[in-house]
This record gives sequence, structure tokens and C-alpha cells, in this order.
Amino acid sequence: MKKTIFALAVASALTAHAASAEDMVFTSWGGTTQDAQAANWAQPFSEKTGTAVVQDGPTDYGKIKAMVEAGAVTWDVVDAEFDWALQAGKQGLLEPLDFAVIDKAKLDPRFVSDFAVGSFYYSFVLGWNPANFSDAQPATLADLFDTTKFPGKRTFYKWSAPGVIEAALLADGVAPDALYPLDLDRAFKKLDTIKSDIIWWEGGAQSQQLLASGEAPIGFFWNGRLAALQADGMPVGISWDQNITAADALVVPKGTAHKEAAMKFIAQATSAEGQAAFAAATGYAPVNLGSADLMDPAVRATLPDAQTAVQVNADMAYWAEHRDEIGNRWYAWQAQ
Repeated sequence: MKKTIFALAVASALTAHAASAEDMVFTSWGGTTQDAQAANWAQPFSEKTGTAVVQDGPTDYGKIKAMVEAGAVTWDVVDAEFDWALQAGKQGLLEPLDFAVIDKAKLDPRFVSDFAVGSFYYSFVLGWNPANFSDAQPATLADLFDTTKFPGKRTFYKWSAPGVIEAALLADGVAPDALYPLDLDRAFKKLDTIKSDIIWWEGGAQSQQLLASGEAPIGFFWNGRLAALQADGMPVGISWDQNITAADALVVPKGTAHKEAAMKFIAQATSAEGQAAFAAATGYAPVNLGSADLMDPAVRATLPDAQTAVQVNADMAYWAEHRDEIGNRWYAWQAQ
């Protein structure tokens, strides 16, 4: 349920002209993530194949549907949320992937389907600004909802219910293996207890700003954004306890004129080398099972795939089936 509001910041990829008939177009969400995708996937692909990759974005699900239905597809590979990709595949909006080109045997099976493979996976984690908590430091999702012990504003991702719903239930005592089907009444009741203390972040940069400034000294974040703050020298508290995984996916809109190139691009993007380089640049986890051996152990230790012992996997198939109905309730609750 990402909101397509992000401005592209991929300086090397922005072009003043439309893609030529020989170019393929890769569409993603913009910002530093697409910078890394351009540098670590698109550039090596172009060097290897001679096919230029034009960057576009942000990802827009309504636009994909309109393109496919009009038979005028101009996006060849798209980075999308995995639950949307599962839903769109069933709706006939995507090309089935060619696993003779894409080696799915080397990919994390959690993030492989007939119409999508993982782009990367990330965790929602509890994060806080230690400067705002001089005594006890937060440690659990229950602490995120405890405004007495840990006062101050909380920050959550505005445009996505996956992860936040699970966090509310876990904080309320639901066991990880009993999360699904999601008890929405219980989750929203728990969220009601801190609703007046929530400041919503609409993009990763905003989440970092809210935390660094202390405006919202505790919240639920994409792990890569906290890693970036740490890399810049800011002390950041991070708890991996019950970190909740979600994933982006690479998909090919049905009717692309560059299907062969699209499959080869996805093969490059999901290769052990491509995933390792992207993970090192972003702090998000690789989906290729061979990437870990190519990475600095110190870097890998900071990624979600090193935190599996305390990890909770969001059920992407469940979200694909229920994303619209839960999304409607999610936005209606925010507006109340």
C-alpha cells in the first residue's frame, strides 16, 4: 500500500526524452533505493548486454493496470510490493517469469512466485533516539505502545498496514505463530491506545528526520533507514526482537515489448553479485541465497537475514488476498 508520492532522485537515470524502442524501462520508488538499483543492477546489466536501462517512477499500480488494459505497456520491469505482485499475477496483469533465465533455485523460496521474485527484503524494526531516554531504553514492541514508561510521540509508516497491524498484535501478546488470520478488531483497539501520539511518516527520509530531531523519539522503521543514520554517525537504538519481514518484488507488466530483456534484467538483479552489492549499499537483505558469502561479515551481521532467530515473517499471501479490505479500514481509521 505504498503511496506513490516519492520524487525520483536517481540523477544518472533521469532523462529528458522517452525511451527508444531498443531501451528497456525499469520503474521503482525513487530515492536512495533506486539509486542503488540503478548502480548495482542496471549498470552491470547494460554493460553485459548493451541494452540501455531507462529509469522511471515512482511505481504506480493504477498506471500499470491502465497500461495493460490499454495494450500500451511502457514499463518493462517494476519494483512493487510483494503482496500486490501476488494479487496482480492472479488478476492477469503480469507476465509469468521465465525460470529458464531466472535461476529461482538460488533464491529465498519465501520470495518466489510464478509472476514475481523478491527484489530485496527488509524488516520493520523498533527504533529510538537514545538521547530522549536517559534511563531505561526501549527493547520490545510492547514498549512501543507504552507511553507511560517511554513518553513521546511515536512514528509509523502512513501508507502501509502490513507490519504495523502485526506489530500491534504482537505488542498485545499474540504469539507469532497465531497472527493469521489477523484479528483486526484487536489490532485497531491496540492502535487506538496510542493514536493521539502517532506522527505518520510518508517516506523513509521523513522517518529519519522525525527520529533524529527527537520529534518522534521512538517508532517503527524500515531497518535500512536506521542503518543509514548509524552510518552517518548518529547514535540509534535498534531492537531486532520480533522484527517483521516484508519484501519488494520484481515483476514484468503483461504485454511488454521487451519481455526477453526484462527476464535477463531480473536474472542480473537477483544474481548473487547483484544482490550482495545492493544489500551492502542499502542495509536491506538479499534474496539470493549465495549473496551472504560475497559480503563483508560485519555488514551482513547488520542485515535482516542475520536476525532470523527473532524474526516474524509477514504472510504475503494473506495480505495479497486481503490488502484491499484491510487497506480501506486502515485509511478510514486514520481519518477518524
